[in-house]
Amino acid sequence: MIDSQAVKNTCNASIASKGFCHYKATNGIKRHLAVDTLGFPFFTHCTKANVTDDQGLIEMLSLNIGYFKAKPVNIPKITILVDHGYHPETIGQALQVLYPQIMTKIRFERSPKPSKAEKAAQGKVGFVPVATRWVVERSNSWMERCKSLVKNFERTLSHARAKLNLCFIRLMLKRLATA
Repeated sequence: MIDSQAVKNTCNASIASKGFCHYKATNGIKRHLAVDTLGFPFFTHCTKANVTDDQGLIEMLSLNIGYFKAKPVNIPKITILVDHGYHPETIGQALQVLYPQIMTKIRFERSPKPSKAEKAAQGKVGFVPVATRWVVERSNSWMERCKSLVKNFERTLSHARAKLNLCFIRLMLKRLATA
């Protein structure tokens, strides 16, 4: 599952890491996160907030293209679940330029979005969480527990990504220590 999160910058952030996300009306950075079914990260990436979700995902996967090259072709495709802010056709075409066989190893699937009729049948209105998407949203909330990740305090995008990775390393170590 893949999602992005726009985060506000503090005054410490450099000009190179500043961008404005019109969708979220946020001046800062975007954190792109790919997680497994338990919510633990496969890949992380940080961009300026004005980078689109599609472009951020393409950058994240292209930085980790070696992972997909190492996967054998004869196993089932890896399903990457995305929300409706992504355009799988555009992403697939851009990734095929980098690695032509990638679409034989992965497939994109949009998460289901409940219709108004389905919401009415359940007696709900407004936002209704989708169980399959909730895993990545939960991972985003785990990040929010790290005090230094509530806003972007870092001067560079690479430092912001390192801080993000350290947060998840700490989380996984805590889980292993209790097991």
